[in-house]
Amino acid sequence: MQRRIVPHVVDGSRPLTTVAPETTVVEVARRLRAHHVAAALVVADERLLGIVTERDITYRVVAEGLDPARVTVREIMTPNPVTAHPGMTAVEALELMRRGHFRHLPVVRDGQLFAMVSIRDLYEAVRSSLEEELQEAEHFIHGEAYGTGV
Repeated sequence: MQRRIVPHVVDGSRPLTTVAPETTVVEVARRLRAHHVAAALVVADERLLGIVTERDITYRVVAEGLDPARVTVREIMTPNPVTAHPGMTAVEALELMRRGHFRHLPVVRDGQLFAMVSIRDLYEAVRSSLEEELQEAEHFIHGEAYGTGV
């Protein structure tokens, strides 16, 4: 079964980690840690402006020797990020991420932010789909009792 982003990967129940563009890098890092996530959505007036990730902080602030208490998210975010729609399959989303070289994908539903998926979420969905397909093929080829010891 081809798993769709909604409802197979995310259902919109997990709160999104969002920050304003004026948020300092040290504050966004604290929020990422508190929410146990690796990316935050940059939002103003309920509109998605960008995305900021742990990698952005590492590469664009720490590695450059900048002060994270003075640098704002606006200065290091990826503006206008690529987004997914809920009906997209996990495989389609993975391909989008592969082509774009990113690991987090905001999901937009009816023009509103709905969720965020990570490459890890999508790999798990694809792995589960492949496992199900293999089991179905085994049942088809060998019959229902194959592999049950019956």
